[in-house]
This record gives sequence, structure tokens and C-alpha cells, in this order.
Amino acid sequence: MRIDVEAAASRRAVLSETRCYAARGVERVLVLNASYEPLNICSLRRAHVLVWKGRAEILESHERPLRSACAHFRRPHVIRLVTYVRVPRGATRRISRRVLFARDGWQCAYCGSGGHRLTLDHVVPRSRGGRSVWENVVASCAPCNHRKGDRLLEETSMTLRTVPRPPTPILFIRLTAEHIPDVWRRYLPGLDAAAAAA
Repeated sequence: MRIDVEAAASRRAVLSETRCYAARGVERVLVLNASYEPLNICSLRRAHVLVWKGRAEILESHERPLRSACAHFRRPHVIRLVTYVRVPRGATRRISRRVLFARDGWQCAYCGSGGHRLTLDHVVPRSRGGRSVWENVVASCAPCNHRKGDRLLEETSMTLRTVPRPPTPILFIRLTAEHIPDVWRRYLPGLDAAAAAA
């Protein structure tokens, strides 16, 4: 009986070393548009389904394959969609403080300090018709936010250091991925600037 238990434990150890599906965390795959523009990150499972259905092709793959009971498949690392997906200009991602602060380099958009607690500030205050869109929100230190208050920039002596814009997809990818694999770097132009911001 003891020999059977040890043999079963040995078989389980070998199986756990050779398994090719994600065990601990979800493996991530970089998704590129047909034009090689970075779109987002998806799970390994979603990437495999896109490839299997013929909607994407594998550009970079892992050495270890995906295995089923009767077949082996390439394990995708970077995929490219076969048909171009038009990303509408009007469709922007929801504003979050983490992405906003990363976009502004974790510094106040008015004075450039990074030492104070950052807050979200509307350039045109909401009470004056300002909307909560990427082009109207900036990171601001608490003293600058308090000093500006409910006024327009023209009514104060304050100026913006940069013009607020929607963040690039690379910034979202940088903030989403815990670690950017080296294989992805050649498909992510501007990653170093996004890494500095994040």
C-alpha cells in the first residue's frame, strides 16, 4: 500500500511539471490590431479561441505548447487580429485615478510637484459646464486644486504644463500587466515613456 501511495505522488509530481495550462495566475497575451497597433491584453484562453476560430494569427509563441487529450497547439504570446478592428474616436475608456495620475507622470499638472497628495481636478469645473472627459481632467496636488477652486484657468494665474489628452493604449497595457515580457517590447513603441509614467 505504501508503494502505491509513493508511486501516485511521484506521478502527480511529474504531471504537475509537464502541465501546460495556466496554474497559478492567468497567462496574458498581447493583442495587436491587423495594422500591428497594440489593442489590449487578453487571457491565454481567449487568445487561443481567437486563433482557433481563424480571427487572429500567432506572431510570437512560447516554446511549451498547449496540449489537449489528442492534440498540441502553439501557445500564443503575441497575436495579431486578421481583420482590422476600427477603434472609434468617441469611445474612450473610463477615467480612473490610477490611469490619470500615470498619464500625468504622478505630478501636478499645474506646478509639477509630486510630493503632495494628488487629486483629480476638472480644468473647466463641472459647475461651469465642464465634463468628465480625459481632455478636461488632470492630476493636481491638493494646494493647487484648492487654489484653483471653482474658477477657470483664465481667472487664475495658473497654467497647465501639458495639454490633457486621452491616454494611449500602451499606458493601459503597462498598468494592466504586472510584468512586460521582452517579446512584447518590439510591438509596444513608447513603452519606456509609459513605464516612466506608471
